Amino acid sequence: MKPTGVRNLHLLAALLLPTLLCAQTPAEPARPVTQPVAELSLTDAIILGVVEGVTEYLPVSSTGHLIIATRLLHLESQTPLRDANGQPLWYRKPSARNPQGEPLTLKLAADTYTVLIQFGAIAAVALLYWSQFMAMLRGLLGRDPTGLRLLINVFIAFIPAAGLGFLAHDWIEVNLFSTGTVIVAQVVGAFFMLYVEYWRRRRLTPDLELKQAKASLAADLTPGAAAGIGAFQILSLWPGMSRSMTTIVGGYFAGLDPRRAAEFSFLLGFVTLSAASIYKGYKSGAAMIQVFGWTNVVIGGVVAAITAAICVRFLVHWLTRHGLAVFAWYRIGLAVVLAVVFYL
Repeated sequence: MKPTGVRNLHLLAALLLPTLLCAQTPAEPARPVTQPVAELSLTDAIILGVVEGVTEYLPVSSTGHLIIATRLLHLESQTPLRDANGQPLWYRKPSARNPQGEPLTLKLAADTYTVLIQFGAIAAVALLYWSQFMAMLRGLLGRDPTGLRLLINVFIAFIPAAGLGFLAHDWIEVNLFSTGTVIVAQVVGAFFMLYVEYWRRRRLTPDLELKQAKASLAADLTPGAAAGIGAFQILSLWPGMSRSMTTIVGGYFAGLDPRRAAEFSFLLGFVTLSAASIYKGYKSGAAMIQVFGWTNVVIGGVVAAITAAICVRFLVHWLTRHGLAVFAWYRIGLAVVLAVVFYL
C-alpha cells in the first residue's frame, strides 16, 4: 500500500488535472504561441494563489479580494495584446455575427486565471472531505442512504445560483466586477452575518445545542431547507458578497450549527466552484494560457490548494468556538480601507 502522503499527492494531481484539460478547449480556437505574450511574475502567481486559497472558504469573498488584488498588481489593462510579429491575438475572432471580434487583453487573462486556480481550493476540500464524497458516491450507487440524502441536498442547493449564474453570467461580468460593488457587498454581507449570529445566539438553548451536536448533516437538512440555502447562495453572484458567507448564513437559518453549516458550505462549494471553473476554462482558458503560459497556472493552483486546506481547518475550529462576528467586522474594516484607498 502507498503511504498516505503519496496517495494524497496523486489525488491532488488528479484533481488539478481539469485546470489543464479545460484550458485546452476554448470557445474559439486560439492562436498558438510558443512564449507568453505578457508577464505574470512568480510573485504575482503566488500572491494570487494565496489570496484565492485564504479567501475561498472564509466568509469574506474570494472574488472581491481577487478583483482588488489584480488591480493592485496592475493586471487590469484593457489594451489589446499582440504576438511577437505584431499581429493581434483574439479571444473571439471577427465573424459575420461579431465583426469587431473580441481581442485578448491582460484583464481577460487575469480574470480567467483567478477562476482557474480555484481548482486548487477545490482539490483541498476533496482531500479533506474525501469520506463524505465517497459516501455520496455510494449513495448514488444505492449502497448508502445517508450519503444519498446528502447528495440530493447538495444538488438541490446547487441549482438556484447555478441556473441564475449561467443565465446572467455575461451581465454580471460587465456590470458587477468593480471595486465599488465589492465595497458595498462587503458591508451588506457583514450586516447579514451580524444579524444571523445575533439571531442564532438568541434562540440557542442547551437542549437545542445538544440536539444539533448529535444530529448528522444529512438528517438535519430537509430538501426544503437545502433549497433555502441554495436561494441564499444566489446572493453570492454579487462579487464581494461571498459564496461561503451566504451558504453558512443559509445553513444557520436552516437549523445547522456553525460547524455543520461550514462543512455543508465546503461540499456545496466543491460542486459550485467546479462548475464555474470548468465553464470559465472552456470559454477562455486557452486565451489565458496564450497570455501567461502554463507554469504560473500550476503554481497558483498548488499555492491555492495548500492555503485553502489550512483555512478550511481554521474556519471549522473558529466557528465552533466564536461564530461569524469577527469576519463581519473584518469585512466592514476592509470596506472602509478600500473606500479610502480607491475613492478618497
